[in-house]
Amino acid sequence: MPVTIVVGTQWGDEGKGKITDYLARDMDYVIRYQGGNNAGHTVVIGEEKFKLHLLPSGIFYPNVTSVIGNGVVVDPRVLIEEIEIVRGKGISLAHLKVSAQAHVIFPYHVELDIAQEEKREGKKIGTTARGIGPCYVDKVGRRGIRIADMFDTEGFREKLKRNLEEKEFQLKNFFGRKTKFKFEDMFNEYVGYAHGIKQYLVEDIAPFTRQAIREKKRLLLEGAQGTMLDLDHGTYPFVTSSNPVAGYACVGAGFGPREVNEVLGVVKAYVTRVGSGPFPTEIIGEYQDKIREKGREYGATTGRPRRCGWLDGVVLRHAVEINSLTRLAVTKIDVLDGMEKIPFCTGYELQGKILDSFPANMTRLEKCTPVYEELPGWSESTQGARNYQDLPAAARNFLKRIAEFAECPISLISVGAERGQIITV
Repeated sequence: MPVTIVVGTQWGDEGKGKITDYLARDMDYVIRYQGGNNAGHTVVIGEEKFKLHLLPSGIFYPNVTSVIGNGVVVDPRVLIEEIEIVRGKGISLAHLKVSAQAHVIFPYHVELDIAQEEKREGKKIGTTARGIGPCYVDKVGRRGIRIADMFDTEGFREKLKRNLEEKEFQLKNFFGRKTKFKFEDMFNEYVGYAHGIKQYLVEDIAPFTRQAIREKKRLLLEGAQGTMLDLDHGTYPFVTSSNPVAGYACVGAGFGPREVNEVLGVVKAYVTRVGSGPFPTEIIGEYQDKIREKGREYGATTGRPRRCGWLDGVVLRHAVEINSLTRLAVTKIDVLDGMEKIPFCTGYELQGKILDSFPANMTRLEKCTPVYEELPGWSESTQGARNYQDLPAAARNFLKRIAEFAECPISLISVGAERGQIITV
C-alpha cells in the first residue's frame, strides 16, 4: 500500500492519532495534510503520554520522515514549543519536514477568532480560538503569509504591515476591541521563528512527495478533525475551516489522487463532538457522563468535555461514501464493556419518514429523531484481547453489524489506549 489516507468518520477525536502511530511503523513518510493546532491527538507510549497538535504521529519512529504539508496552517510558536517538548523526551527530529508553502498564523488571527466568536453570542461555533479560521480566510482571500515569505525581509515587512493595519481596523471598528500589537515586535518575533524552523523546511512540497512516490516509498497521509467537521460535507456552519476528507489529502500533500491505494476510516464505537452544532445521537442523562469519564473524553487541545452519543450509522455511511473508504478501524470498543444493551442508530425520522442518508440542510437535521436498533452488550473486558477470537461473542457481533451497515470491512480494532492494544483483522 504505497499511499494510504487516514480520515476520521465522525466529528473528530475518533482515535486517529493512535491508528496513525500504529500504521506509521511500516511507513516511510507520514504527512499531515490540513488543519492546524486546533486539533490534537494523543499517543501513549509506555508510561509517556504525548499530546501532539502539529507534529505528525510518525515523529516517534526514527525511520519515518514526518511532514507538515502545504495544506496545514502553522503557528510557528506552537510548532517550536512542540519540537522542544518532544526533543526533551529524547526523540530525534532529524526526519521532520515542513512545507514552506504552509500558511502562517499570527496573533491578529487569534484575536479575530476570539472576537468573531464573542460577536456570535447565542450562535457560537465552538471554535478553539487558535486563529485557524481567520488564517484560512486570509489564505483564500489571497492575502495570507506563507512560511517562505518570512525569509524575504522586505516582502514580509510589507505584507505584515498591510495585514496588521487591516486587522487592527477591523478589530477596532467592527468588533470594538482595543489591540496592543506592535509591528516591529511582531516582525522581529516571526523572523526569529522562521529561522528557528529553517532546518526543517522543504521549499516545494510537490516534487518532494512525488519523488517519494516514484521511489515506491510508503506514504501515510493523516488529517485533523473528522468528516462531519468538513467545510463542505460536514454540519455547516458548525465545522472546521478546512477539508479533513480524503479528497483534500492530495491537495494538502502535493500529488494527484491516482497515487492513492487505501483510504482507512477511523470510527469510534460511539460518537463525540466538541463545541456547538447538531448532534443527532447525543446521549441525555447518566450514560453520557459514564462514557465521558470511562473514555476520558476531554479535548486534547482545549480540555473541554466532549458531548457523547451513541454510534451513528447514518454518519458512518455518509463518511464511507464521501471518502471512498476501503476499510475501517474501530476504536474504544473497550469503553462499552459492561453495557447490557448498545443502541445503534440506523436512520433518522423526519416528519414520519425514515431517512437513511445524512441531510445536507441543517434545519432539517435539527428536526430529525434518530432511529435505533438495540444490540446486545457484553460483560467481559475486551482490553486483554489480542486477536479477534479473544473478543466476546457480542462484541464480535457488534463489529459485524457495523461493517455490514457501513458496507465496509473492519481491519483494525483498538481495545485500549496503549500501543499494543490493537487487533488486526
